[in-house]
Amino acid sequence: MHATPDVVPLLINDMVKDMSAISRKNQITIPAAALRAAGLRPGDDLRVTSLGPGHIELVATDGLIEQYAGSMDDDVYPRGYLDEVRDGWQ
Repeated sequence: MHATPDVVPLLINDMVKDMSAISRKNQITIPAAALRAAGLRPGDDLRVTSLGPGHIELVATDGLIEQYAGSMDDDVYPRGYLDEVRDGWQ
């Protein structure tokens, strides 16, 4: 069975919603549905990492803070060390 001309644009239109192109300024538009599914909103700060050819990972920096906050014990920075460093900034 052959697809009729008025069915083909609908199929193409559905595919286009999930695709982006890189502009000359290296900018892309990420489909809103993908952003919502990832829990990302306008204004979120993201870390961008290459995972290899054709693959990029976006990670919300808030998630990084939650993941690593408090993970360094007194062996890394002895108690009071960071306070001394901060006092030197004033």
